[in-house]
Amino acid sequence: MAAKTPLEVAQYTVNTGMKKGQNQVSSVLVLSFLAGAFIALGFLLDIRVIASAPAEWGSLVNLIGAAVFPVGLIMVLIGGGELLTGNMMAVPLATLARKLSVGSMLKNLTLVTIGNFLGALFVAYAFGHVLGLTGEGVYLTKVVDMAGHKLHDGFLQAFISGIGCNWLVALAVWLSYASDTMSGKVLGIWFPTMAFVAIGFQHVVANMFLIPAAIFEGHYSWGQYIMNFIPVWLGNLTGGALFVAAAYWMVYLRKAEPEVKAVVQPVETEARPMWSKQA
Repeated sequence: MAAKTPLEVAQYTVNTGMKKGQNQVSSVLVLSFLAGAFIALGFLLDIRVIASAPAEWGSLVNLIGAAVFPVGLIMVLIGGGELLTGNMMAVPLATLARKLSVGSMLKNLTLVTIGNFLGALFVAYAFGHVLGLTGEGVYLTKVVDMAGHKLHDGFLQAFISGIGCNWLVALAVWLSYASDTMSGKVLGIWFPTMAFVAIGFQHVVANMFLIPAAIFEGHYSWGQYIMNFIPVWLGNLTGGALFVAAAYWMVYLRKAEPEVKAVVQPVETEARPMWSKQA
């Protein structure tokens, strides 16, 4: 199975991050809406699979749920989407490599945050609340319990949990960039994503689905959600931008910035090949 070297992945990610930062606002909003919905659907699948599992199964239940959750990220990376946690790695790396301005980076992360939230909120309301997939029985119990665990963390705990989450998720994106085959991308995505879910780290986009799903059923408040959103967003940014992007920039790109060229190549919208000037 062919794979790029870490240096080649770093150079590819710079070009991908640059294209993301230069993408049209309308395209970013549509693709980020889709990505938020895809992650929410993966989480919805997780809940529907594990909610009625026997308590005697113990931690095996978490492993089963974690094993199906990556479907959402696979749809983003292969089907096409702009996901905040992936962009928190790729776009800052392009900025560190001086291929994108700080303003363009912040604009992209802001737009993707909005689009992801709308997509996740749509799934939580339409499929979870209106259709009732998270609104009754063991499914409601599971949603309320999982959301409560997320909200229970204090600011520092949520921040550190966010770092751990996006260290793994950004690596899943990085590994998917290393492969040129669909099977290679799936394998690269699957295991780091499964790991963050099984551990229980906090993912800002997944929480955009989970906590509102509980709120729509009369549990918790939007104020509590905002107090969770802020540290998790910051933690995810730190995990992706510092622990992945900055780390690999220092090793592979810091002394070789002139070699990182903005060439026209198959660029991925969160990893989908697209032959165009903008990803």
